[in-house]
Amino acid sequence: ERYGMTETGMNTSNPYEGDRVPGAVGFPLPGVELRVVDPETGAELGTDEIGMIEVRGPNVFKGYWRMPDKTAAEIKPDGYFITGDLGKIDAAGYVHIVGRGKDLVITGGYNVYPKEVENEIDAIPGVVESAVIGVPHQDFGEGVTAVVVREAGATLAEAEVIQAVKQRLAAFKVPKRVLFVDAFPRNTMGKIQKNVLRETYANLYS
Repeated sequence: ERYGMTETGMNTSNPYEGDRVPGAVGFPLPGVELRVVDPETGAELGTDEIGMIEVRGPNVFKGYWRMPDKTAAEIKPDGYFITGDLGKIDAAGYVHIVGRGKDLVITGGYNVYPKEVENEIDAIPGVVESAVIGVPHQDFGEGVTAVVVREAGATLAEAEVIQAVKQRLAAFKVPKRVLFVDAFPRNTMGKIQKNVLRETYANLYS
């Protein structure tokens, strides 16, 4: 596995020789500097602490064409580019991607990383794919909400999904609602459009 983006090209890669850790995207490529920082303070975080991934190196672009304000907001004075991706670096130096910063769910003051919840839901028999989003909630700020595509003929119910997740995750990470759809809205790259899902279910807890 590797990690890259349009603005930076390739950032990391699992080694050809050596251990390839499932779920990790490997080490920074030669010449590429990568750090994980607190999104609020900018302070660099320690081993296995989740934060915003920033990269610096000859691979990083110079800026957005005719968009100086956006460039200034995303490239720091020290040359590090704010990727918008949340992740961590483990004790062996492997980089792990947790999700997009904009998709982070904050419920009752707790941070919930959608990927962690999605991994548990996707492992349930009868599930094709899931998307976890934060929806406005009057008591919790955001309510953890799962949108699920079931396998053809599957009769999986909302309560079954919630019960399965309860056995694996902390209570605040468990979806308050599970909604079933036939297919997800996707962009031209095939990625699930979570912004569309958030708009669709914006009044779910009203």
